[in-house]
Amino acid sequence: MRPFVPIASRKLPFLTCRAQRFLPLSAAMQPSNEIQAILNSFREPSILLSLDYEILMANSAYRSVYGFIEKKRAARCYQVSHRYSVPCDMAGESCPLKQSLETGENTRVLHIHHTPRGKEYVNVEMWPIKDPDTDEVVFFIERMCPSDVATTMSSRDRLVGHAPSFQKMLALVERVARSDTNVLLLGESGTGKELVAETIHRLSDRKNEAFVPVECTGLPETLFESELFGYVKGAFTGAEANKPGLVEAARGGTLFLDEIGDIPLSDQVKLLRLLETRHYRRVGSNDWQEADFRLICATHKDLSQMIASGSFREDLYYRLSVFEIMLPPLRDRLDDLQALIATILERLTATHVTFSDDSLEYLRRYGFPGNIRELRNIVERAVILSDDGIVRPKHLPERCRVQSDRMESEAALRIVPLKEAEQRYLRKALASYQGDRKKLAAALGISERALYRKLAALKDQK
Repeated sequence: MRPFVPIASRKLPFLTCRAQRFLPLSAAMQPSNEIQAILNSFREPSILLSLDYEILMANSAYRSVYGFIEKKRAARCYQVSHRYSVPCDMAGESCPLKQSLETGENTRVLHIHHTPRGKEYVNVEMWPIKDPDTDEVVFFIERMCPSDVATTMSSRDRLVGHAPSFQKMLALVERVARSDTNVLLLGESGTGKELVAETIHRLSDRKNEAFVPVECTGLPETLFESELFGYVKGAFTGAEANKPGLVEAARGGTLFLDEIGDIPLSDQVKLLRLLETRHYRRVGSNDWQEADFRLICATHKDLSQMIASGSFREDLYYRLSVFEIMLPPLRDRLDDLQALIATILERLTATHVTFSDDSLEYLRRYGFPGNIRELRNIVERAVILSDDGIVRPKHLPERCRVQSDRMESEAALRIVPLKEAEQRYLRKALASYQGDRKKLAAALGISERALYRKLAALKDQK
């Protein structure tokens, strides 16, 4: 996949001069053939938009990817890309056109678009075109470049999800990946910090070199320096041969320090010196070596509190936290639950196993203190307990069922709209009948068709 290069950073002198020469002198004039030629010069799907989102022109790549066919009736960008009936900002997403119109500047966002291949992550760049006489925005060029940062479907080796909090994190990952900037990943244990670090490395210019993870928690204080920098023969008792360190192993690639908050104070100064000088010496050697690596760190601890208590160096923190990314806990991205379960099942080679609707409902009401790591354990346990390939509530850990039932009981005490109350009762009834919808319809005193309509509406709410 070709890397995403923003229009603003590309050398396109013809774009400026031709746009100024051939663009309309007033908003009432129509776009010219020269603009179509500019769109066709892009390999990525690109379109010309009016101020009210109408697609005025499209290049062949856009027609191919989105199945777009010009018709007499106007088509809006959000209808083709998102299948929305309203603009993105009215559907809960950031709208690059609106942002660009407000600022008069280029705007770049990460969106999920519908394509013939399914839902895909796409970098969207919006470029305003101004009337050279009035300096008012009259059109927009929108360019879309597929992103390899994640997928909305199950995957063995990529980030998975589409929840808003997850997309917000991905946008930051996409932004910083192709730079050499130090990255600090923050978030609770089990949120997937190492996988995010691997994704940043995979998208970077260092992707063909080594990704070296270091678990700082399990690194003894006495061995920190020798493990990080290596040692020479005879440096200490037991040093029977030269050994390169982890910094050397990461040369040209990425060094990932997991749980950076667990590094003792005495060793923090050694790491700080490495980052400041970009040089190091093997233990027992007088020869300085140059360090060449991209640094990504992660922690679940509150480093600001550690700084206040004196257990973490403030100067080191500012070296590490050039670009912070907060990873959302699983309880804040429950929309991704089914995709994550499918991914875990695929990695367990248990794709024949499915989770019943009622078991999924129990999991949606669970808090997941252990986040994705805990979900993986729950799924693996359920696969072992399930005899017929269907995971039911009884196959879930007791803590999931107890917390879910408690939450449901507390919710039952609150006054809620009748529609919501009906949906809650329907979920509970569905769980009681173990998926036998014919019997459930009879018990509820409604037809199977009516039950299917209610279940369909219930599914849309998830």
